[in-house]
Amino acid sequence: MFLEICDLFVFWDLLFRICRSYGIILPMISLDKKLKLSDFHYDLPESLIAQQPIPVRDQSKLMVVGRETGIIEHGIFSDLGRYLVPGDLLVVNNTKVCSCRIPAKKSGGGKAEIFLLAEQERNCWTALVKGTSGKGKKLIIKQGIEAEILKEHEDMIRNIRFHGIHDIRDVLSTIGQVPLPPYIKRDPTTEDCERYQTVYASDEGAVAAPTAGLHFTSALIQRLLGKGIEFCTITLHVGLGTFQPVRVDTVSDHKMLPEQYTVTSEAASAMNKAHKEGRRVIAVGTTSVRTIETAADDQGMVHPGTGDSELFIYPGYQFKVTNGIITNFHLPNTTLLMLISAFGGRERMLSAYKTAIEQEYRFYSYGDAMLILS
Repeated sequence: MFLEICDLFVFWDLLFRICRSYGIILPMISLDKKLKLSDFHYDLPESLIAQQPIPVRDQSKLMVVGRETGIIEHGIFSDLGRYLVPGDLLVVNNTKVCSCRIPAKKSGGGKAEIFLLAEQERNCWTALVKGTSGKGKKLIIKQGIEAEILKEHEDMIRNIRFHGIHDIRDVLSTIGQVPLPPYIKRDPTTEDCERYQTVYASDEGAVAAPTAGLHFTSALIQRLLGKGIEFCTITLHVGLGTFQPVRVDTVSDHKMLPEQYTVTSEAASAMNKAHKEGRRVIAVGTTSVRTIETAADDQGMVHPGTGDSELFIYPGYQFKVTNGIITNFHLPNTTLLMLISAFGGRERMLSAYKTAIEQEYRFYSYGDAMLILS
């Protein structure tokens, strides 16, 4: 009966954590090599793709899914504290989105666009370039600034160098735009400059928001702290690795691109203390999950440091630290949906998404939230 309720890998995760608490080390479970990209498909009415942020951040809907039971509850994000207990540790990603979408013009006229992905060195970036191609080609930007294509890669990814400016970062706030996802069918507004950042964003370097955190307000955080809920902060600068499309039929063949993360000694100590005391470590967003799991060893000890995460989490992955996830509703056939399927069970997550569609939840970056909790 238990296995009828829980997916097999969830059962093994529970067994692993119980055994680890008694010092018994089990072999790691093999990732599911048979999964196909089509196993993570679902159909979503376009009307449910949120085009605007909700007027008040914490008034979004919240779907709560029991990781072991599959029981679903419906609430409002401001009531998050109802589902948490004193001692729960929320791990938030403090990365800040930079204005990395730069309108440009081709030297002969015509529109082009530069979408910055990662800085290689001062004024040299990896970027998505739309509107032109060819090594040596230059794009004209406002204020006499030019960008030169140094090298071309597939999928419009280019290495570029900026000319006419000491450091392009110094003027991004004036020449760049908020990098709203392509499924938001409108131009960014001044409201997006504030709403496409978490209230705790502080470390600039992301090209997309860690959207699970968009639901928090400062007042909600204070209420949770007053209830005895703890917070710690990590950083993962969201880049191409997070939203890179999966272009292989067999899921295990996909390779994640690196994204830079930092775990401070304070954050590592907080997670290790919670883990040792049997308290829940709840990741706010898939980026927090990947950071935690990248920085942890096989015994569940989180180590401080800075590095690149290329961790690809999909069903069969053995979670070492994470006991809960706060997340948004993700696009089909993406590594984000695969990650939450690894944690909550693929069939259970697809069933929850079906319920969300029936209940007209709002999807994607500006959409509603889900809490998957052990």
